[in-house]
Amino acid sequence: MNSLEQPRVAVIVGPTGVGKSALAVAIAEHLRGEIVNADSRQLYIGMDIGTAKPTAEQRARVPHHLLDVCAPDQPLDVAKFAALGRRAIEDIAARCRPVIVCGGSGLYLKVLLRGVFLGPAASPELRRELLKQSAQHGPQYLHQRLRAVDPQSAQRIAPRDVVRVVRALEVFYLTGTPLSVYHQHHGFSQARYETLMLGLTMERERLYARIDRRFDAALASGFLDEVRALLAQGYDFGRPPLSTIGYRHLAAYLRGEMALEQAVALAKRDTRRFAKRQLTWFRRDGQIRWMTPEQAQERALEMFSRFLRADRPCSVAIS
Repeated sequence: MNSLEQPRVAVIVGPTGVGKSALAVAIAEHLRGEIVNADSRQLYIGMDIGTAKPTAEQRARVPHHLLDVCAPDQPLDVAKFAALGRRAIEDIAARCRPVIVCGGSGLYLKVLLRGVFLGPAASPELRRELLKQSAQHGPQYLHQRLRAVDPQSAQRIAPRDVVRVVRALEVFYLTGTPLSVYHQHHGFSQARYETLMLGLTMERERLYARIDRRFDAALASGFLDEVRALLAQGYDFGRPPLSTIGYRHLAAYLRGEMALEQAVALAKRDTRRFAKRQLTWFRRDGQIRWMTPEQAQERALEMFSRFLRADRPCSVAIS
């Protein structure tokens, strides 16, 4: 595929709570574009407040894709997400609308924009055994085993991310080669689209304060009732996606395992730590142009408008 056949894609990334969604909506509205979600938790029905999913008003202003794709008991892996995302991007581009991808899930973005390493086929027997061991000994047990055979993968995969820990162990046990080696060889190097990537950032203490305020606002907006409703439907909060920060903490409170004050404090702490990991991930990508939200308000619209217009047969669709 030559460059003239590749859709141009504007991408907005950054840590949780920094203001990505608001910026994406403002830009998409000005450019008559459409937004493709790249937040791995906003894919799920019923997980609205705790994931800061775009509001009904925002979704009325700008078409959004890959929100409310499936129920929380139907986890969507990164390969399936990438297939859905590519379909959405190609559909938007075919209708001569600008494409804005927005989200903070680094691996999902990487696979969507640069391809996926599939690896060996899954082994149901091995997975069952590894999941059994995780249930018996806790997720840290499997993570320690991963650290012994593939320290690079263990460094980038959180201990509580049991699905990805199991997959990394599965690849090693089936092939004798660490998953990190396969990733290095694959390189995610075949770009599927022409992209212009903007990263939103801000001073860390200010970001952490925003994260804390946003969690308080989520509680005031009914986050606890949202978790209560998901519990009532019988979903397992010990497995993705409901093991997500905030959801698992409030579920523990509702089950009587901790006080609400403790659950809130732990959720805020873990969200701040997650934001730090997101920044570490994205800082490794030299293609990202970093701006504060204030700088982005002044420069992002012009930057993306120029990029999406330039030499495009569909540029007539951009106002």
